[in-house]
Amino acid sequence: MTRAVIYLNPEAFDTRGPTLMGRHAAGESFLRGYLRHSRSERFHFWNVAGRPRDQLDPLVTRIWQVDRPVTWIDQLDRSGLGEVGVVHYPTPNLAREAWLRRACAHPKAYGVSGITHTTAEHALMDAIGDLVSGPIEAWDRLICTSSAVRSATEWQINAVRDDLERRLGARHLPEPQLVTIPLGLNADDFAPDPEARARIRRAHDIPDEAVVVLYVGRFSAKNKMNPVPMALALEQAATAADRPVVWLNAGWGEDFHAQVSALCPGVRYITLDGRSPEVRFPVWSAGDIFLSLTDNVQETFGLTPLEAMAAGLPTVVSDWNGYKDTVRHGIDGFRIPTWAPPPGYGYDLAVRYASMALAYHDYVGGASQLIAVDVGEAARALGDLIQNPDLRRRMGDAARQRAREVFDWSAIIPQYEDLWDEMNAVREAAGPDARVMRERQPNPRRPDPFTLFGNYPTEALRGDGRVAAVAGAEARLKQILGTPTATFGGNFLPTVPELEKMVARLAEAGELTVDGLAEAFPEGRRTRIRRAVLFLAKYHLAVILPTAASAAS
Repeated sequence: MTRAVIYLNPEAFDTRGPTLMGRHAAGESFLRGYLRHSRSERFHFWNVAGRPRDQLDPLVTRIWQVDRPVTWIDQLDRSGLGEVGVVHYPTPNLAREAWLRRACAHPKAYGVSGITHTTAEHALMDAIGDLVSGPIEAWDRLICTSSAVRSATEWQINAVRDDLERRLGARHLPEPQLVTIPLGLNADDFAPDPEARARIRRAHDIPDEAVVVLYVGRFSAKNKMNPVPMALALEQAATAADRPVVWLNAGWGEDFHAQVSALCPGVRYITLDGRSPEVRFPVWSAGDIFLSLTDNVQETFGLTPLEAMAAGLPTVVSDWNGYKDTVRHGIDGFRIPTWAPPPGYGYDLAVRYASMALAYHDYVGGASQLIAVDVGEAARALGDLIQNPDLRRRMGDAARQRAREVFDWSAIIPQYEDLWDEMNAVREAAGPDARVMRERQPNPRRPDPFTLFGNYPTEALRGDGRVAAVAGAEARLKQILGTPTATFGGNFLPTVPELEKMVARLAEAGELTVDGLAEAFPEGRRTRIRRAVLFLAKYHLAVILPTAASAAS
């Protein structure tokens, strides 16, 4: 039986928010595909946002009706992750979780799989660099969604490795394991619907003889794709066409439509809000050709060409990043050549971005201004498809078959589960680890504050330190607990009943050691009780008795 826990923060899987990003659509699509096609006998979800169960179950069942038992693992329960064996992260930040894994009693507790979406942001570049210096194990994996992003990830890993070797003489560095698994889709969601086609075209007064060129996605010239080359190519194609051409843009975000439509006066320009499921899915049936000339380094895969293929539309896309892995040139559509500067010609961009003189959108947008798509070739491809309905039909049929056979989640989820099975097998077969025999070290970049700042106080309160009762502490505790200024940080304190028990036990005994006071509580709560002695002392609900060392000082 496949064993994996799905990291489930509702924000990452919900497409109903006002800002719909590709990662939201990809997350929701993955979860639906996983719920439909997993071979696991039980679903395990990690409640990383700490939401109430009555908020989580409806989200999952809205995405797909669950047909088997569900286990929710609490936000901080990494031992619970270890009982399953693998946790799947929706980001490439394996190193962060690998450090947190050290909270478990054994570094072999569980494996971590992550996935690349955009990798151009500083935090994600750092996450990839950290794969070389973090406590990555042989049973951890990073899933790259395209051959292009895998190549970029390998380059960065090797560059960081080379730097550490040259500067620090580092030799024993982790070797992150990368695998390539594409994003998938639920092809049935995009099946052509003649009724939807007729309804949308009728609502926008689109005649039957018109050819509709469709774009679906976020509108952002800096962060997604520049629409100007698409407008120029469409205008060229429409000028030579013997039938009306409509450009139907179903998206959301930036409003650049007036300026862009002015560049293609021979094309009828229509916009729809594509965030709503009532538009985002049916609109595919209204189109005849899909157009997306992405030119941005933020893109790593690109779901919309897959969705177009599943809808039976031929595509005209740029030969860029993940589009190279999905659209077969001359079979499913056309991939239009792209050009970028050679390596080394963007160092000024990188330095300004690293110095925060450029915001993220200016960095990726600035780079996109130096990336060219062949407008003339795009116009020729569009013209061929506009003029030739048989070519559209033939390419659309091939695209739809490829989407169903290669990219439907029914074909992709088994690849994930085979990977998770392999990770568990490697982890379970690993021999004894010498690190288990040594005292485990915390993450040196995120230390315990009382370790890092251990020289600040006069003295650390140890388990053999003695603490005495204070008269009237029971009444004062009620007063203190009603004073917000004295009770913030409550998540790190004992419960109110535990505090009451501590004060009562001290009142009865008169004087106890810290460990002696903690003995009255379950073992799993004793660390919290020991340190809460200082909370009692802070508000004069107990008195810490001086030791010989403090008296000497």
